[in-house]
Amino acid sequence: MPTQRDSERIALQEQVLRFQQFDADIAWDIGNRLRTKALERQQAIVIDITLNHQLLFFCAMPKTAPDNAEWTRRKRNVVQRFHRSSYAIGLTLERQGTTLAEKYGVANVDFAAHGGCFPVFIQEAMVGTIAISGLPQRADHELIVEVLADSLGENYAGLKLD
Repeated sequence: MPTQRDSERIALQEQVLRFQQFDADIAWDIGNRLRTKALERQQAIVIDITLNHQLLFFCAMPKTAPDNAEWTRRKRNVVQRFHRSSYAIGLTLERQGTTLAEKYGVANVDFAAHGGCFPVFIQEAMVGTIAISGLPQRADHELIVEVLADSLGENYAGLKLD
């Protein structure tokens, strides 16, 4: 089952892609890397990076819409609540045959268990989020993982989804 394989790989990504430190300069670097990759691929995304609930980097590329920023906010809320990537939470709920609203009583207007937001960990503490919106959910997730792997000096080929 692809969702089970993806879930296992995402758990590995979340363990490996952790920071020694994270600050505004690192957020700026990652945000610019995401933007550059999207430009190279002629993709249009919104990028939203936070640290301790403070927005450090935001970019709405041409051909995105205000709704993309809403999607990043909703995905971010999922990661802040569960300390897992929004894609991991969405896949778990899919396997369980339920939704965030059914299982946790949260409003869909504020939470989206769709790929595209990844937790920022410093060792074992979640301190922030990196969210994008504009691509299909799996591609949103993978773009973040690709950039984080490169930024942290990890082998993306060993981390990417099948």
